[in-house]
Amino acid sequence: MVWDPKDPWSKKPDPIDDVLRQAQMQLRQLPLRGIRALVIALAAVILVWQGTFIVAPDEEGVVKRFGDVVRSAGPGPHLKIPFIETVERPKVEKLHRIEVGFRTDRQGRQQMLPKEALMLTGDENILAVEFIVQYKIKNAKDYLFRVDEIEETIGKAAEASMREVVGKSKIDEALTAGKAQIQQDTQTLLQRILDQYQAGVQVAAVQLQDVDPPEAVVAAFKDVASAKEDREKLINQAQGYRNDIIPKAKGEAAQVVNQAKGNAQARVARAEGEAARFVKTLKEYEQAKEIISKRIYIETMESVMAGVEKVIIDGKAAERLLPYLPLDRLHKPATPPATPDEKRPSP
Repeated sequence: MVWDPKDPWSKKPDPIDDVLRQAQMQLRQLPLRGIRALVIALAAVILVWQGTFIVAPDEEGVVKRFGDVVRSAGPGPHLKIPFIETVERPKVEKLHRIEVGFRTDRQGRQQMLPKEALMLTGDENILAVEFIVQYKIKNAKDYLFRVDEIEETIGKAAEASMREVVGKSKIDEALTAGKAQIQQDTQTLLQRILDQYQAGVQVAAVQLQDVDPPEAVVAAFKDVASAKEDREKLINQAQGYRNDIIPKAKGEAAQVVNQAKGNAQARVARAEGEAARFVKTLKEYEQAKEIISKRIYIETMESVMAGVEKVIIDGKAAERLLPYLPLDRLHKPATPPATPDEKRPSP
């Protein structure tokens, strides 16, 4: 039927139909040998395509025959039985990542999963722990066929390991300086569990992303942290005062001891000097007893009479005076002798 633009019932020919019609005409014109050669070439291409495979440098090829693993293949081109053998090529050099306690969406925003993140510490406190697990494939066969849902299994095992380690730790260790030890203990425990499962993976690292108390008790934790900071501040101030006062006290004590030693040495020296003086005086006394006795008497009277009020009367005048004993002055303290610098009032 020819298409007529003026006839509304006529149809416009499809270009694809024209191409197919021309191809059929050309095939009818080909000889029988040409058709066989074309079929053989096409079959050879399909066999080559199905019988070869290439393993990338970061992959390992696992060849299966009727669902059973028969061999492994390293990087490079390899052959396989077409339509019978299939190949799995996991990334054995890639560092795989699993998030536990949170998830990251396509926009890069992180959202905590309380069901996974909330954990109980050894001192009965609750923490929200978010961490990631990084691992590599060390046995492709075990990784692919030994454990079902391998990534979910690793995530659950990592969560269980972290809960056990945090349950043996105190909250201060989990929030401060104990994070590195918690990561190491969790990695060791997780690797032991996965080896028991024969999962065929090697745990490269366990990294804590965020460790915080739950939102409902954040304010209380801040108050506790502030109280601990105040306590540390007071302890540091007390230690500073202690470090300041103890050296001063030791210095004063050493000064008192040195002064006492100096006084002791001075007194010993003075006593030795007085003893030597007494010995010399004794020698002089033995040579002139009367003179020395009179000298000692005069010196003694000078020291005794120095603080006594005195009235000196000539002997003849004393015979004419009436002796008077001032009993009312006996109760008054004696006036100390005036020093040379003091000026006595005029009588």
